[in-house]
Amino acid sequence: MIAIIDYDAGNLKSVQKALAFLGEEGVITRDPEEILSADKVILPGVGAFGDAMENLKRLGLVPVIREVADRQIPFLGICLGLQLLFESSEESPGAEGLGILKGKILRIPDQEGLKIPHIGWNSLKLEHNGRLFSGLPEEPYVYFVHSYYLQAEDEQIVKASTEYSAHIHASVEEGKVFACQFHPEKSGAVGLKILRNFCSL
Repeated sequence: MIAIIDYDAGNLKSVQKALAFLGEEGVITRDPEEILSADKVILPGVGAFGDAMENLKRLGLVPVIREVADRQIPFLGICLGLQLLFESSEESPGAEGLGILKGKILRIPDQEGLKIPHIGWNSLKLEHNGRLFSGLPEEPYVYFVHSYYLQAEDEQIVKASTEYSAHIHASVEEGKVFACQFHPEKSGAVGLKILRNFCSL
């Protein structure tokens, strides 16, 4: 069973549907025991960094997510779920992230001809043999929706990057913690392969 953490930050049903398509049971839950007994855990999310951290605190989920990481239960953060794994975000000054990984979340710089938020398909540059990208072609296309991006402290954890007004760290992996800034559940066959790779860890 794969626990999909519900913390009032949306985007749960599309993840659950993608998992069902792969023949996997995805359970939307905020129950700590259910999350900690899952085979794998996914933290999706859209919205503001500070609000999301407040929701996680209010629901008592911050220590639960840290315990998932400590126990080495495979964990996947998607979009806002990636950003929350890090220490801070320019979107919400003063709000502390989960701090499971080191790095900061910055606003995508304005650039003439580019719209923010960054919405649409971009190719990835794959690096450092990320397990989520096993069996995928070079420069696969995936779907993004975001105004803020990750700058990881340790380049070695970055498994995919993209360019959109800045060099964006689009996917990371450290131990059993994985995260994608893009939406695999909305990225067609490539995204399903990424989710399948996560499910088969």
